[in-house]
Amino acid sequence: MRFAVDTGGTFTDLIVEDDDGNLHMFKSPTVPVDPIRGVLNALAVAAEGLGTTREAMLAKGDMFIYGTTHAINAIITGNAAKTALLVTRGHRDILTLREGGRLEPFNFTVPYPDPYVPRALTWEIEERILADGATLRQLDEASVIEACTEMRAAGVQAVAVCLLWSAVNPIHELRIGELLTEYLPGVPFTLSHQLNPIPREFRRAASASIDASLKPMMRAYMHTLVDRLADAGFPGRVVVVTSQGGVMDAGDVAEAPIHLINSGPSMAPVSGRYFARTDEGTDTAIVADTGGTTYDVSLVRRGRIPWSRETWIGPRYRGTMTGFPSVDVKSVGAGGGSIAWVDDGGMLHVGPQSAGAVPGPVCYGRGGELPTVTDASLALGYIDPDFFLGGTMKLDAAASRQAIDHYVAKPLGVSIEEAAAAIITIATENMVQAISDITINQGIDPRHAVLIGGGGAAGLNSVLIARRLESPRLVIPQVGATMSAAGAIMSDLTSQFHQTFFTRSDTFDFEGVADVLGTLVEKCKEFIVGPGKDSLEQSISLFAEARYPEQVWELEVPLQTLSVSSKADVEQLVEGFHRAHEEVFAIRDADSPIEIVGWSATVACRIRKQQGATLAGAHARPLGKPVRKAYFAGHGYVDSAVLRFEALEPGITVNGPAIIESSFTTVVLNPGATAERRASGSLSIVPGNA
Repeated sequence: MRFAVDTGGTFTDLIVEDDDGNLHMFKSPTVPVDPIRGVLNALAVAAEGLGTTREAMLAKGDMFIYGTTHAINAIITGNAAKTALLVTRGHRDILTLREGGRLEPFNFTVPYPDPYVPRALTWEIEERILADGATLRQLDEASVIEACTEMRAAGVQAVAVCLLWSAVNPIHELRIGELLTEYLPGVPFTLSHQLNPIPREFRRAASASIDASLKPMMRAYMHTLVDRLADAGFPGRVVVVTSQGGVMDAGDVAEAPIHLINSGPSMAPVSGRYFARTDEGTDTAIVADTGGTTYDVSLVRRGRIPWSRETWIGPRYRGTMTGFPSVDVKSVGAGGGSIAWVDDGGMLHVGPQSAGAVPGPVCYGRGGELPTVTDASLALGYIDPDFFLGGTMKLDAAASRQAIDHYVAKPLGVSIEEAAAAIITIATENMVQAISDITINQGIDPRHAVLIGGGGAAGLNSVLIARRLESPRLVIPQVGATMSAAGAIMSDLTSQFHQTFFTRSDTFDFEGVADVLGTLVEKCKEFIVGPGKDSLEQSISLFAEARYPEQVWELEVPLQTLSVSSKADVEQLVEGFHRAHEEVFAIRDADSPIEIVGWSATVACRIRKQQGATLAGAHARPLGKPVRKAYFAGHGYVDSAVLRFEALEPGITVNGPAIIESSFTTVVLNPGATAERRASGSLSIVPGNA
């Protein structure tokens, strides 16, 4: 038995895979002050649903897969450890100067953002390695020892080390690590060349600083998670979802916690890719995960999930860049709990503020006073107040209407229904803009991509989103309400390795590249016989980071083999780069050579016997009323058929207006849309026109 958990801002999603490979979905409110207690509560709900005790259920488990926002929340709230940064003398301002860039270059009233590690906690070390790896100045160990004394006096809790060109020759960083162990015993540290061996100093320094700052807290958190699960009766292996769309052992990720920054959102495209292929036979999809707090958008292109080193925590240029590879996910403050409000100028806004799990939307009856997207959906008749979470949670429709009337309808001078419909429209536009940004930036036309709708609130307006994007098809998976948890259950045990080595296609260094790729492949093989021991299947993928000469940024190009040993292999690599460049930038320079700056390897070990995600047969709750009045903009109140998701027969077409309900989600089928249930259990929708 396996368990996959995704702790969101509002709900903790849990998927239990039984011994027959069938999946069971459960949801429980997140406990912000103690997320692990929220996990244990979700497990108790699952045990009750499966007719057993939590202890007996956990005792059968062999793997627990955990997705968490704990790391990114610590950064956002400033609760990470007090961290110092050691740099090469003369480069104290790496984190301050960044890479330049401003959202409003001529607005000088916007202050320049503070560095992640303040200048007062940055120490300069006497040493210098050149770009070719040669030593210009030997490491002055006395300056390191002196810095240790000063750091101890300053109460430093973690240390990051980022020296110039350590990605080429790490000898000085390694020695500093030895000195830190001796003179600052017990203080965790991160060496940049071990974590993120890339040539860009700011990104390497940023990732090392973030990783170090998370180590004290995440070490304790991971150990607490493992201990509390063991105390609850779980005897198996605990793995944690990473930002790269895979999983790592809890002990390993505690030593490199930067892997956890996008832990939850990175899993949605894993399950989205499966359903795009299974239900629509396509390798191009837009994956949207609508939670209670955020709307997370990611892509699948040619069957691959794009990565990015441009991950920002907070606003672009004003927030913190991680500089670390992560599944490319764009998040906006638009979810089921997003708050609707009218500004002093009479303009309606939705989000980014969220009611979260506490107090939650007004209809939850937990003290929330401001109307949310969920309240608007309830007021429009989309949600059955007696069947939320399968009837385990009753909603107060009257309270939702009162809040919308007071905070939105009256200030705008419109009816409650018009105000609620406007809330849905604004939320939809926010979501469409997020999708447009990420698709256009990566050369994907939404009109040629399937939209995969995940998250508990996805069904409320995904038809409207698909219409605005002109997407040909919308898919709502049966496990869509727990999209990230479903992705976690399907994910592989993975790791990534990187090495910097420069060469050009017209003067290709076959011997040097062979050494680099050989080293990377060997590291992957060590992973397979180590953490990947007893895995069912293994794969190794190699990538080159290439650019045209004089370009500033690189594109990642997959290699077709595990070596580049002939002229034909180089030509294949060059053509792959031209193709990738044309997809992203709509142009290729076929006569130009290319430069390869770095090489990377990804190893994936399959640890699950089953393929895909099929829900166990669910008992369909008898319908209360087969028809209910629902309000649609441009149509008013219309009679809408009410159907149970799990009771729909595959191949039968449902015409909108209709409302398709399950215990975990509600799918609103607007007038003009049609839906058909696939053999996998997914709902395939043609959005149509109003």
